[in-house]
Formats: sequence, C-alpha cells, structure tokens
Amino acid sequence: MSGPGPAGPPPTPGPIRKWWLGARPRTLPAALVPVVVATAVAHAHHVGRVGWVAVSSGTAAHAAGVWGYGPRIDSWWCALGALVVALAIQVGTNYANDYSDGIRGTDDARVGPVRLTVTGLASPSAVKRAALASFGVAALVGLGLAWATSWWILLVGAACLLAGWFYTGGPRPYGYAGLGEVFVFVFFGLVATVGTFYVQTLKLGVWQVWVAAVMVGLLATALLLANNLRDIATDMDSGKRTLVVRVGRRAGGWCYVACVSLPLLGTVAWGVLAVTCTIRTDWPVLLFLPLVAAPLAVPPARLALGDAEGRALLPVLATTGRLQLGFGALLAVALWATLPASAFVIFPPGAVVG
Repeated sequence: MSGPGPAGPPPTPGPIRKWWLGARPRTLPAALVPVVVATAVAHAHHVGRVGWVAVSSGTAAHAAGVWGYGPRIDSWWCALGALVVALAIQVGTNYANDYSDGIRGTDDARVGPVRLTVTGLASPSAVKRAALASFGVAALVGLGLAWATSWWILLVGAACLLAGWFYTGGPRPYGYAGLGEVFVFVFFGLVATVGTFYVQTLKLGVWQVWVAAVMVGLLATALLLANNLRDIATDMDSGKRTLVVRVGRRAGGWCYVACVSLPLLGTVAWGVLAVTCTIRTDWPVLLFLPLVAAPLAVPPARLALGDAEGRALLPVLATTGRLQLGFGALLAVALWATLPASAFVIFPPGAVVG
C-alpha cells in the first residue's frame, strides 16, 4: 500500500479571509495593549482625589476636594476612539508594508504571514487603497478625538500616519535603514500609551503611564525583532538593512531577549519599590502580577538565541504576540488595582501634610 502523497499548497483564502490574513492579525497586540494599559491608568486617575491640603492648628484638613484630575471627559468613548485609531494605523501600516515590499520585490522569497501583493491575491493598487482606507479611518476618528480634547493631537496623528507609510514606502524607507525598531518603540510604545492616557485625562505628567509606556514599547519592539529575525536571509538578499541585518543573527537574538526581559525586570523593580514603601501604592504585591506571563517569554527567547532560521523562527512571532497580550492585560489589572487615590493628589506649593 502506498503512503500519502506530498502535501499540496495551502488552500487559497476567500475574498474576506485574504484581507484578514493580509492585515497580519498576530501583530495587532501592538495596537491593542497600549490602549488597554493606558486606559487602566486613566481610570485610576479619574477616581483619584484632587485636593488642596491646609494645615490648621497642626491638623491636616482638606480645604477642597473634587473627584477627578483636571478636566474630566467621557473617558470610555475616548478609549474606544483611541483603540480604533491604533488598530487602523497598525492595519494600514501592514497593508502599506505589503504594498511597498511587494512592488520592490522584497517579498519574493518571504516566509511568514500571507502577503497579498507578491502572491497575487490582490493587485498592488487594491492593497494600496486598503492601506489608505485604513489610514483614513484613523484620521477621521482621530479628528473627533482632537475636537474633544486638543487640536495638537492632529500633529501627533499625522506623524503616526507618516511613520506608518514611510516604514517601507517612499524613496528612502526608514525600515530599510535599520530604524524600524526605534520608530516602533516611539509610536507603538510612548506615543500610543501616553497619547491614549492624554485623550482620557488631558494630562501628560503622570510618571506611572510613562513607565508603562516604556514596557509596552519594548514588547512591541520585540514583535518587530521576531519578524526581522525570521526574515534576515531574505532581507539581506533584497538589500533591506534592518537592525538584525546590521548587527547579525546572534546579536539580533540578544536584542530580542533584552526587549522581552527588560519589562519583566522593570516589573520586579517596580514591585520591590512599592513593597518597601519607596513609592506609594495600594496592594503593592499586585504589581508583581505581570510576572505571571514570564513563562511565555522562555520558548521564543531560546529560539532567538539558538541557530534556528527562516520558518523555524515562525513560532517566535506568535508567542511574542501572546506574551505581549498576557503581559499587557496583567499590567493593566495591576495598575488599575494598585494606583491609590493619593497617587494623583495635588498639593499647593509650600503646603504641609499633617
């Protein structure tokens, strides 16, 4: 009896599924996590108590107190709007990357998620229109957020859209110059997290959200590094000088490990400082909660530090996405549960707290 024949090519995805696959759903945690984490901090911020503390006869008294911190707006619809903007920019960037790499020939020998342009599943013009449509959705929703909050948000949004297009598009794409990781850290870490917090609170000077933004940005950078580690051979052949191509396979693996390890180490440091009362939190032990996701970092770190190449590195991207989702969700819960009302209390200059 003869054995089974060789496996045939994968079935062609349908007209809707191909666009879903082309949007690269495994990268979407990079858009979701910063919004969730920032919204958790914003919620704690809103229930914090702002008050002026007066001292009279050695007794501290609240001369005034109101719920909320600064101008209070309907944070939930702003959070939803920020989520739509973030997802639309991520999807638009993925389609733009598909289009630009496809017409340049960079994707001719690519492994990994479905590429629409190079496989012929969609024409280059259709993929380009899909990218511009996604960016258009982000622009329209961003315009509403700017109207409700501050018009300078439009400048930030424009910078995000330009960064999404010129990652691999235009005459001098920065993704081909090894700067992709820097832009991902800035836009999918700092800008996405702090920006989401701002549209819900109209404030920027809360240190907790900046620390969280760094953690989120490092994991988003790890997601891109996972992609570029897998594609190092084809990127070298096509002249795409990503960071991994520039530093080499071994050093690129260590860059990946650093990006997944530093948020975990930062969580330990933050929790220790809270437990020792160096910083003020409620239920400080809960700040260690994101460490529950730490085991998810072990398998991809081993692959990144090993000798695997090409398709053998495909699990790194999927596992990194799960790590980012798990860590982000647990970080959001930890921040929401531990940030005390006093974390957002403003005291006037010279006031003495009794």
